Amino acid sequence: MLLTTVVLVLREMLEAALIVSVLLAWSVLHVRSRRWIGAALAAGIAGAAVYAVNAATVSEWFDYVGMEVVNAAMQFAVCAVLLALAARPTARAATWPMLIAVALAVVREGFEILLYLSGFIADRGAWSTVALGSALGAGIGISAGALLFYLVVGLPRARALRLAQVLIALFAGNMAAQGVLLLIQADWIPGGVQVWNTGDVLAEDSVLGQLLYALVGYEATPSIWQVTAYVAMFCLLFGLFLRRSTPADGDGSGR
Repeated sequence: MLLTTVVLVLREMLEAALIVSVLLAWSVLHVRSRRWIGAALAAGIAGAAVYAVNAATVSEWFDYVGMEVVNAAMQFAVCAVLLALAARPTARAATWPMLIAVALAVVREGFEILLYLSGFIADRGAWSTVALGSALGAGIGISAGALLFYLVVGLPRARALRLAQVLIALFAGNMAAQGVLLLIQADWIPGGVQVWNTGDVLAEDSVLGQLLYALVGYEATPSIWQVTAYVAMFCLLFGLFLRRSTPADGDGSGR
């Protein structure tokens, strides 16, 4: 149970922590106020708690696929606000997309953790093990996010900005693919043809598989619709970043 808890919490924490770290790095690189991160995390944690409390009700929506549909909607909403970030008309206008993206990511991943933990509230014998596993998983996830943050901001500014752009585009592609998968699970869209199967080479539940899932959305058996959504979102977002790039983004100013 300890290992299961560590892996589950780590997977959810990694997704949220990596998004938070890259967007925070983006904010630092553009010399913006970082006060938005506190509000985003607070809103996300509160939203996750409300979602977890009402999970049974939400699951009954849309002919009992409410949770899949709501989660997919949150994934697509993150994609939308990241597109707004990439197409930012002004530096100040980019704060709101980052705040909303972080809040939604925390709601989505935090809800999964809270829902898992709620199943052990009445089991006092297992609670200590689950609590320890949760602490370990959360600690590793937060540490990975901090490491990525310092890796990005420690680079020369031009390279740091480009790396942040690539990572944000990868996260958006991952979110789009996850949203499509949820709608497939809800039977709202057809499954489509399986593009590849790399499960024998790298299992999704392995440590490396979990890390790649959080970082680039690794999927061992994706459908054609997932791959299409991923590639389309990545190309669209990164293309917007390239179009909006200015000399000030890479001239080394702000260091």
